Amino acid sequence: MTTIGVEEEYLLVDPVVGLPVPYSEKVRAAADLAALTGGKEVQSELLQVQVEVGTPVCDTLEEVGGHLLRLRHAVGAAAEEHGCRMVAVGTPPLRDGGPVGVTDEARYRAMLVQAPQLVAEQLVNGMHVHVAVPSREAGVQVLNRIRVWLPVLTAMSANSPLWDGHDTGFASWRTVIFSRWPVTGVTPSFRDAADYDRRLRRLVESGLISDTGQVYWQARLSERYPTVEVRCADVQLHADDAVMLAGIVRALVETALAEATADQAPPPDRAPELLQAAMWHAARHGLDDTLVDPNGDRRRAGDVLCGLLRHIAPALDAAGDTRQVTALLHRLLQDGTGADRQRAALARGGVRAVIDLLVDESTAP
Repeated sequence: MTTIGVEEEYLLVDPVVGLPVPYSEKVRAAADLAALTGGKEVQSELLQVQVEVGTPVCDTLEEVGGHLLRLRHAVGAAAEEHGCRMVAVGTPPLRDGGPVGVTDEARYRAMLVQAPQLVAEQLVNGMHVHVAVPSREAGVQVLNRIRVWLPVLTAMSANSPLWDGHDTGFASWRTVIFSRWPVTGVTPSFRDAADYDRRLRRLVESGLISDTGQVYWQARLSERYPTVEVRCADVQLHADDAVMLAGIVRALVETALAEATADQAPPPDRAPELLQAAMWHAARHGLDDTLVDPNGDRRRAGDVLCGLLRHIAPALDAAGDTRQVTALLHRLLQDGTGADRQRAALARGGVRAVIDLLVDESTAP
């Protein structure tokens, strides 16, 4: 079975006023998972108001879900110990507009010098899914085939509608904020792994980015692991929604590998401007409007998700994930995305109700 891993980024907030608080080092120390994991499961992020976690390599979605709940509970308990709360949200509902402390690492300090205003507003939290691939060559073939699905995954995962206390009108404002860096957006198409490596090397050699870690495409080859890393999703309010997305991403990767191996058809050839516009549309509307399907046509969101399930059905069946992923996807269509739930709370009781929702549900089973 193809292995999988998930990384999540969380925000630390004051439980009374709801503003982000710079307690990441204290929370990481209090979580104290190093004795079991070598200190690799709970990590710092760019800003001191954020904490990142990563699961071990997993074989099943049950493992992914178990690790995510364990990590969320550990970070949540550590946050409470220091008088703050951990929330799984793509952007903070509130921020005070002042400078946000950057984690004291050379790479992050360099980013602050490079783009101070972007760093100050990089209060965004995502979910990254790593799926094992047999080689970099195979990984590039996967990227070429799954890129047309990235807007759909973005719409499904939308969990960042608020900024500075108001509704931005976007279901995933995080996607918009992240798009301001030099190398972002839907992954380009590549001839092969050599082409991929050459183009990354050229970006670094030009001095336009400092390292390949600043290649923020929404899917890329991992520099640390033998995986494809899909990174277009907002962090999920509920851990089981993260499990659903992890299962779908793995099935997309396995489907792409099978197609490339069998040479069934060339990768979909979609104009970059169409894919970029489809991504903007997905970030704007989430699942509340149409989506652009892999053929480049606008269709009802529910119909596009049904097409996604048909596309990955053999891979879901082979992994034993069909029942779980299908049930969670149906729940998503019925209950809405994290953005929908935040907006419902905002209408019910203002920003205070949104903060309460995030605090209550981020560590819920």
